[in-house]
Amino acid sequence: MLLSTEEFKQAILDKGQYYHIYHPFHVMMHEGRATQKQIQAWVANRYYYQINIPLKDAAIMANCPDQAFRQEWIQRLMDQDGGGREAWLRLAEAVGLTREQVISEELVLPSVRFAVDAYVNFARRAPWREAASSSLTELFAPQIHKSRLESWPEHYPWINTQGYDYFRSRLSQARRDVEHGMSITLESFKTEESQQRMLEILQFKLDILWTILDALTLAYVHNEAPYHSVTDQNVWHKGLFK
Repeated sequence: MLLSTEEFKQAILDKGQYYHIYHPFHVMMHEGRATQKQIQAWVANRYYYQINIPLKDAAIMANCPDQAFRQEWIQRLMDQDGGGREAWLRLAEAVGLTREQVISEELVLPSVRFAVDAYVNFARRAPWREAASSSLTELFAPQIHKSRLESWPEHYPWINTQGYDYFRSRLSQARRDVEHGMSITLESFKTEESQQRMLEILQFKLDILWTILDALTLAYVHNEAPYHSVTDQNVWHKGLFK
C-alpha cells in the first residue's frame, strides 16, 4: 500500500525500535556494567566505522548529479573526516588506548570489518538517493549520544571528560543532517515499491550497527575471540585479547 508522506515518515521513525541503543552490549555500557577492556574494544572497533563514514558519503556524492545536494552533503564528510576523527582519537586516549593502537586497526574484529565494508560497498553501488536514505539512522543518534553523556561520567569516572567531545558535537550535527536526509527521502520515494525498498535499506543499515555489537559481545562478553576454538595458540594475538 502506498503510504502518505506522514505515514511514510512514521514508518521510518518506527524503525527506531531496532536501533543499537537497545543492544545488550550498549545497554551494558549505559548501565555501568562494562569493564574497561570492553569499552576499549568498543571504541577501537567503532573507530573503523567512523573512518569509513566519510568514504560512504564521498561515494554518495560521486554518484549524485545534483550540485545542490552535493554542496549540502559534503558537510557530513567534513564533519567526520575533520574534527570527528580527531575527537574519536581523543576518546580512545581517554579510555586508555593509544592513537597508534587504534589507527593501526589491529583491534578491529573481522566481522566488524566485514559489516562496515558491506555498508561502504552498498553506498558505492546503490543509486545515490537510496544510499543517502540509509543515513537516516541518524534520526536516533542524538538519543544514543545523550545517553552516553548522561551515564558514562557517572559510571566510568576513570574516563577523561575531554573524550566526550565527539558525542557533544554530534548532538547538533546529527539533528542538522537528519533534516536534510529526511527531506531528500520523503521527496524521493513516491511509489509503494520504492517506499518499501527504502525501509529495507534502513533496516540493512540498522543490521550493520547491530552486527558490530554482536561481534563485540561474542569476543568480549562470551570470551570467544576469532579462531578461539581451532587452535590452542590464539591467532588473534594482538591488542586486548592478550
